[in-house]
Amino acid sequence: MWRFVRKIMFSLLVILVVLAGLGAAYQWYGSKQDRKTYKPTGKLYNVAGSKMHLYSEGTGDATIVFASGWGTTNPYADFYPLYEGLKQHVKIVVYDRFGYGYSDMTDRKRDINMIIDEIHELLQVSGQKPPYIFAAHSMGSLETIRYAQRFPEEVNGILLIEGGSPEYYKSSPELTLIPWMQKGLRTFGILRALNHMDGFVKWLSDESNGEKLLPEELKELNRKALLLRTGNRNMTDEMSQSRENAKMVLEGGKPLKIPITVLTADYFGKLDDDQSWADSEAALPSWSVSGKQTIVKGSSHSLHSYQPGIVVDELLQLAGHAEAFE
Repeated sequence: MWRFVRKIMFSLLVILVVLAGLGAAYQWYGSKQDRKTYKPTGKLYNVAGSKMHLYSEGTGDATIVFASGWGTTNPYADFYPLYEGLKQHVKIVVYDRFGYGYSDMTDRKRDINMIIDEIHELLQVSGQKPPYIFAAHSMGSLETIRYAQRFPEEVNGILLIEGGSPEYYKSSPELTLIPWMQKGLRTFGILRALNHMDGFVKWLSDESNGEKLLPEELKELNRKALLLRTGNRNMTDEMSQSRENAKMVLEGGKPLKIPITVLTADYFGKLDDDQSWADSEAALPSWSVSGKQTIVKGSSHSLHSYQPGIVVDELLQLAGHAEAFE
């Protein structure tokens, strides 16, 4: 009896190993094909011995710098719904942290000061002219606040698009299981296979308003970025450092002597279902001597994919405030 059970278990193990091997080969071949057309939308610059990607367009005296949320595999595509309303009035800059978009991977630890050093160097070598208006989504809030703490003369204002507070991230668990699962699904071709299923694709883009505001070529760009970059080691390390990074921002002190606008999604009337998030968002304007919060109706966490006009209006207001401030 036990001999029979052992044979069954061994057979199952062999099948799993074979399937894993086939899946990994499927992912390798698919990735090789995707990389042929996954080309930078902006330019690559030497930063800390590796290549970082930065996209820019638009005209104007004010420069708005976009910081993506954690795990956003292609920041350029993510912020695309905002460009048309901004580029006639201000300069737009979107950077990819290491491990994101078109930037290289790095062996450098993803602590907040290291990330800020890299962003600062990238903005310098790419020829950007401070002071900047920063626009940050989700966990990108930590690096924008920290940047303003370390280089106060280079920041004239911050817009937080569903950006979390340092207090919130300091008390939140480091969800490192998520990137590990993402990496496993990607490495063994499961994520690539699931992307052939319409239901999965719809579920995956649900929080981003089904990507309704993106042209087809950018939807395809997002798909390739997901299958090439999601759950990589830089994203994993970034998540594992999130609480310590938040602690470092808290130690930097507040309030900042710049305006901060907080845009909070109403989650289609269900914001209060997560009371800790709602409370932390309400307290987030205290990080500024001139802070305010606006609850944006008809939106979810990727607020800029639902109500881009509101985001654009707030950014232009901050840019106008900055010009008056100067």
